[in-house]
Amino acid sequence: MNTAPDTTAHGLGALLREWRAARRFSQLDLALAADISARHLSYVETGKSRPSREMVARLADALALPLRERNDLLRAAGYAAQYPETPLSAPELARIQRAIDFIIAQQEPYPAFVINRHWDIVQANAAAARVNGFLLGGRASPHANMLRHVFDPADLRAALVNWEDVAGDLIHHLHNEMAAHPSDPVPRQLLAEILAHPGVPQGWRQRDPGQRPSPLLTTIFERDGQRLRFFSSITVFAAPRDVTLDELRIECCFPMDDATAAFCRRLAEENPRA
Repeated sequence: MNTAPDTTAHGLGALLREWRAARRFSQLDLALAADISARHLSYVETGKSRPSREMVARLADALALPLRERNDLLRAAGYAAQYPETPLSAPELARIQRAIDFIIAQQEPYPAFVINRHWDIVQANAAAARVNGFLLGGRASPHANMLRHVFDPADLRAALVNWEDVAGDLIHHLHNEMAAHPSDPVPRQLLAEILAHPGVPQGWRQRDPGQRPSPLLTTIFERDGQRLRFFSSITVFAAPRDVTLDELRIECCFPMDDATAAFCRRLAEENPRA
């Protein structure tokens, strides 16, 4: 074991401590899960020992890290990142992009969105644009982020009948995202921004670890006497080997009643090029 202090390991130690706290692991818990000695892990965290690349991978597995954070852990230990981050527009992901296009096109005439880890809407089908256009009275949304859509009174919030249920569920997921990715500043920035909107309950400022999100998220909208009810399903990529794919999810909205289904079909017939 190399016990000489290694400057590249200090950042690694800080990351490991952050992730142990997020996962509620003691040093012994992580050592047992990674099948190393607690003493060796202590040396790694204090910078007295530089772990091998294989050991970093074992620690990442024990902590169940997403691909981006696995790369961060490797870099902090002085190694090259393992997983690429490829734009969806790149030729390497052309087949994935075609699959995404197919999924959201098949969802017509009902809305579908492609969302990244920060709730940015990176792609949507025509039905999403038609429904949003109706709910916003023909105005374009001021945002391209799902959280901002829901929390801004000038956006979809004004038409969202069960706003408190939907917003509360999103807040719960945002707090979980902050706990799961302690080194990522974006969820904290998003939380501060959306909490600044009027009418947000004070209790939402703190994470409630005992709260469980609803297994089926429903959204109920109303405008000009027309009520629309949807439930959503989420599709993710299994065993991705790219950071971009690891962080994407496809949300498909389905009508909960015949009236909603008929209205969506009528919107599509009236706006065939939308």
